[in-house]
Amino acid sequence: MRFWLRATLAVVFLAGCGGGGYLPYAPQSLPPSKIDQLAVAAATREGISARLIRAVILTESAGDPGAISRVGAEGLMQLMPGTAEDCGITDAFDPQQNVSCGAHYLHAMLARYRGDTELALAAYNAGPGAVDRYHGIPPYAETQEYVARVLAAYRNN
Repeated sequence: MRFWLRATLAVVFLAGCGGGGYLPYAPQSLPPSKIDQLAVAAATREGISARLIRAVILTESAGDPGAISRVGAEGLMQLMPGTAEDCGITDAFDPQQNVSCGAHYLHAMLARYRGDTELALAAYNAGPGAVDRYHGIPPYAETQEYVARVLAAYRNN
């Protein structure tokens, strides 16, 4: 009976997480200086904006390296396990590995969409297949809100 109750509560809790929210299993955000350090290092390696990387981190996980989304994305930049595997990282919850991989993927999306930040962010959230299929930002409320939130954070930091 107790197991059933716990399982039911877990399902109710998970069902209540909407949009692109994450489940903070390790609800400890990194200090802003550490996020800046990680973003600058990754930006330097990838040749993209540290401000954009920081905006993605803050939007994806609020700076929590232990964040796990309702769909299984992990860490600061909310990497899907396949993306993390493609990067060859061993620990998606390690902030340095996670940001390095996330920045690499973001760089790839920026290159794919010829520097169009909105399309790159939409692809980061919904996948490049969805962006290609709709010839732009997909008509998914979550993706449209995600792009707007990241751009707002980018402009304000």
